[in-house]
Amino acid sequence: MKRRLFILVLILATCLTIFGGCAGNKTEAPAGTDAPDAATGEAIKVGLLAPLTGDVAVYGTAVKNAVELYVDKFNAEGGVNGTPIKLIILDEKGDPTEAVNAYNRLVNDDEVVAIIGDVTSTPTFAVAQASVADNMPMLTPTATHPDVTSYGKNMFRACFQDPDQSSTMAKLAYEDLGAKTAAVIYNSSDAYSVGLKDAFVETANELGLEIVATEAYGKDDVAFQAQLTNIGSANPDVLFIPDYYNPCYMIARQAKDMGITATLLGVDGTDGVLSIEGADKSVLDGIYFSNHYFVGDSAEIVQNFVNDFKDKYGEEPNALAALGYDAAMIMCAAIKSVADSGMKIDNSAECHQAIIDAISATDMTTVTGHLTFDENNNTIKELSIIKIVYKDGDATYELYGKIAAN
Repeated sequence: MKRRLFILVLILATCLTIFGGCAGNKTEAPAGTDAPDAATGEAIKVGLLAPLTGDVAVYGTAVKNAVELYVDKFNAEGGVNGTPIKLIILDEKGDPTEAVNAYNRLVNDDEVVAIIGDVTSTPTFAVAQASVADNMPMLTPTATHPDVTSYGKNMFRACFQDPDQSSTMAKLAYEDLGAKTAAVIYNSSDAYSVGLKDAFVETANELGLEIVATEAYGKDDVAFQAQLTNIGSANPDVLFIPDYYNPCYMIARQAKDMGITATLLGVDGTDGVLSIEGADKSVLDGIYFSNHYFVGDSAEIVQNFVNDFKDKYGEEPNALAALGYDAAMIMCAAIKSVADSGMKIDNSAECHQAIIDAISATDMTTVTGHLTFDENNNTIKELSIIKIVYKDGDATYELYGKIAAN
């Protein structure tokens, strides 16, 4: 009798365990999270490489915030047929060695199916080369150097490339501003800056815009009086500064202090210069620079993005944020397209190639404009020319116009 009672209790306990487990399995993950989906058992992992600390952290943070904004929106709207995208974000500190280490972690440890990044050109070179053997789908939102997409067919860019913006700025100087002479001051230790300088000089020579001075500086330089003395003596009509916002501001301030009156020309790296704390914004008056979008664009997709970004982060999104948002949009659409074809999203060679093919076939309107990819995985799109205007003690960005990439 006791034995039968023991067996009955054991059976009842087992049934309760089974039913309890079944009830637990019915718990659903909230929409918009990266929790596993019941249909597939796991979220789709996508990596993000960005400098979140260091000298160019403002760029990496802008990209990260925008990518997260879009992925949250994408997941809230159902993700990849019910399966959410899980972002795995690593800080590469703006350093190529750190970038490769982070790439290897994403691929080998985290087993991501695709990667958005890197952000600036030099670290992107490193991860682009590392990614070829894996045929890992890669999409840099913002690395504009032409060599970024030259290593393999797996790397794409959401931005325009440097020769496009340098050529456009040379034509702007010659055709719109009436410049006859130009000087260039550039960072000789940075591939981004060197590439921009080379393309500007090449187009200037083709146009007949005379280069009267070309001056170089190093990565850690903060004093540019020697270079600016040579430039001042050449008295150029325009001065091209192909670098990021911090050196651009320092050069602009020192040039004004030295009485240089040339119109200053910048590039997409100039974006963010008005966010420098304590900056004398009056020295930035009249700078023209090429950019990827203008925050005041009236297009619905632009204003929806701007408003959503401001609501979440309390500030206006810069061009790097817009490109981060676009990159996330492109990547999520490509992964969903592959899933819609019936292929399982995993780390197989077949899936990697399918995602690459889907990115290549992109034809969509994004925040920075309608874009497609050419045979070299570079975008075909327009450039926005921004002018900084200082008035009543403050400086603002204004849209000068949109120009098709040259």
